[in-house]
Amino acid sequence: MTGSLGGHDRRPTRRTLLRGTAAAIGITAGAGLFGTRAAYAVSFYNPFAGYPVTGTWQDHLNDGSLGGIDFGMGVGTRLPASGGGTVRNIPDNGTGGHTVTIHHDNGYRTQYMHLSQFLLADGASVGTGGIVGLSGGQPGAPGSGSSTGPHLHWHMIDPNGVRIDPLVYLGGGSGGGLPKTSTEQDGEPGTVFWQRAQRWLSIESGYTGPVDGDPGANTYAALQRNLRDHYGYAGPIDGEPGPHTWAALQRLAAAHGYTGPIDGEMGPNSWRGVARFLNQDRWD
Repeated sequence: MTGSLGGHDRRPTRRTLLRGTAAAIGITAGAGLFGTRAAYAVSFYNPFAGYPVTGTWQDHLNDGSLGGIDFGMGVGTRLPASGGGTVRNIPDNGTGGHTVTIHHDNGYRTQYMHLSQFLLADGASVGTGGIVGLSGGQPGAPGSGSSTGPHLHWHMIDPNGVRIDPLVYLGGGSGGGLPKTSTEQDGEPGTVFWQRAQRWLSIESGYTGPVDGDPGANTYAALQRNLRDHYGYAGPIDGEPGPHTWAALQRLAAAHGYTGPIDGEMGPNSWRGVARFLNQDRWD
């Protein structure tokens, strides 16, 4: 028997883990006073929710800037696109240094500043979550502009050319909160599930990658560290999850309503238990 009440659960493949991506970012908002803008907003996300905000929108206004959000991160951090579009690279863009602008189909633009390196050609297309460059900001380094320390500056520009706060646009306020994962209901781990997992692991287990919902070796290594520290995992911290990793994750799930066997075979009921843990407000 396995973790499912209705049949044999299979250990998830990468395809299974990411199956919820389209549902997570492709929802169409209902009609209403703000229906049009909401329909746009759900195709975007905050890739930097796991990083500390070192400069708020108001901080920038107080300093005479047109606005922006600064996220503290080490030089060379990979920068995912908050939404799909066409990339325009602006080398040495004044005080902003190396700047990536993503032109979105809805007329909005995303700008990341103080990059240390561009990774896509000027005019290239990028999908949501695609890596457009590497962060910078080290004072005096090429591309850092007027930065006084390693970080990323992020703002958006609306179709009228007005700079806007991306966290307000996304509906998370200045806190950039994450939505709850539907995995608690459907047992299918998708993008939001893994974003919340990455947020948890960034707080508790030293994960420093993007909160993009695309788990890779760094996400899994942080997961293994957490499971080693709290749920009896005794295997290697190698970023390659196997039955021992999943069995430890089932022990976490068992603390949140999962009642199936601890057999290292993740299935819908196992994922639901993990999702109940991840849907706690502290991981928003």
